[in-house]
Amino acid sequence: MADKMEPAIALLPWGDVWEDFLDSIGVSLETFCTEGPGGWMLGYMDGLRRVGVRTVLILISARVDAPVRYQHAPTGATITVLPVPKGYRAIRRQMLNPNPYLSSGSFEDVLGDVGGVRRIWLQILYHVAPYLATPLGLLAEELRRENCSAIFCQDYESARFDACVLLGRLMGLPVFATFQSGSYDPNPLGRRLRRLTMPACGGLAIGPETEIQRVCQVYHLPPDKTAQIFNPIDLGLWNGTDRDEVREKLGIPTDAQVVVWHGRVEFHTKRLDILLDAWEQICCERTDRDLRLHLMGTGQDAEKLRDRIEALPIKNVLWVDKYVTDRNEIQRFLCAGDVYAFPSMYEGFPVAPIEAMACGLPLVAAAASGVPDILKDGEASGGLVVQRSDVAAFTQALGRILDDPDWGRELGKRARRRVEEYFSLEVVGRQLRNLMFKSGG
Repeated sequence: MADKMEPAIALLPWGDVWEDFLDSIGVSLETFCTEGPGGWMLGYMDGLRRVGVRTVLILISARVDAPVRYQHAPTGATITVLPVPKGYRAIRRQMLNPNPYLSSGSFEDVLGDVGGVRRIWLQILYHVAPYLATPLGLLAEELRRENCSAIFCQDYESARFDACVLLGRLMGLPVFATFQSGSYDPNPLGRRLRRLTMPACGGLAIGPETEIQRVCQVYHLPPDKTAQIFNPIDLGLWNGTDRDEVREKLGIPTDAQVVVWHGRVEFHTKRLDILLDAWEQICCERTDRDLRLHLMGTGQDAEKLRDRIEALPIKNVLWVDKYVTDRNEIQRFLCAGDVYAFPSMYEGFPVAPIEAMACGLPLVAAAASGVPDILKDGEASGGLVVQRSDVAAFTQALGRILDDPDWGRELGKRARRRVEEYFSLEVVGRQLRNLMFKSGG
C-alpha cells in the first residue's frame, strides 16, 4: 500500500459514471485503469507525485458491484472504482440514451418523447439523477482508508462537485476543483446549489483568466479563492525527437509538409469540419507540394469523420482511428509534424496543444477557452490564434506557416520555451500543492 505518511488527495472526474466517457472512445475500464489515464488527469497525478503529494483517482461505475482497486503503473497512484448507488441505477434504467457523450443531452433524447404526469416525474428525476450518482458512504470509507486530507473534483459546474462539498463539510475535509470543460450547467438544480457550494469550497484551480473573472463575478468569490494554474505535462516525454529520424521510422518523406491533430473526435466541440475545410482549400492552392494531414483519435463522431475524409478530392489524410494510451506513440506522431492544428470551438483548458508545443511544433489554434492563455503573447509564445469557427482565418494562418518553414521552426522553438516555463510538472505540482496546503501541511 502507498506511503500513508505523504499527504494524499482524492481526485474525482466529472460525470455520472465513468464508462460513459470510456464507451465514447472504445476503451475498457480495466485498460483505462492500467494503461491510462492521459491528459490533464495524468498531469495532475504526476505533478503532485513530484512534490510529495499522493493522488487517489476515484472513478464511479455502474459495471462494478463492490470497490475495485488498481495501481497505475506510470505514477504508482491508486485508482479506485466505486459502484454507483442503486437509486441512480434505477433512474438510469428509465433512460433511453443516458450517455451524455453519445447523445445531445436533451430531455427528449435521454428520456424520450413523453407527456402528462409521467413527463413531470421524469423531469424531476432527470435533474436529481446526477446528485444520486456519487456513492457518498463508500466514498467516505475510501477517503478514510487512503487517509486523504482533501478532495479535488474535475469541474465545479457539476453535481459531483456539489455532492463532494457536502461530504467534505461532513468529514471536515476541504474540497477543491479545477476547470476542464464547460462553464455552464444546464441543470437548474445545480445552478441554484452552486450559490452555496462555490463559496464553501476550499479553492479553485483555473487556467483561463476569463473564467477566473467569470466565477468571481457570478459567485462573488474573494480573489484568494481562485488560482491561475495551467494543466501540466511531462517535458521529459514530450520533447522534440529528431524529426527526420521519426519520419524514417514512420515512412514519411522528409520533404513532406505535415499538419497534425490529436484528440477526441467530436465535431460540435472540436470542429474538425473547420480543419477539413481549411485543409481542402490549402491543398487546392498548393498542388505542387507533398502536403499531408495526420489525425489521431476516435470518438462519437468517428463515422462522420470517415465520411468527410472520403469526400475530400485529395487523398492525403492519414487517420489513426483509435484512442491511444501509449504516450510514446503520440509523441512520435507529433514529432513527425511541421505544424499543429487546433480548431476547437469549446474547451476547458486543453492539453493537446501543450503536448504539441513541447514537441517543438508551432500552433495554429482557434480562440477556444484556454488557448489565449496558452499563447498569451501570440507569435512570441509560439503560435497563431484566430477567431473560432472562422474557416478563412484558420486557412490563412495554417498557410502562412506552411509557406515559410523557417519561420515555422522558429515559432516551434518559442513554443517549447513557453511550455518549459509555465507547464512543467514541477511548476504546476507546486502550485497545486500550495493551493491545497497553504499552511504547508
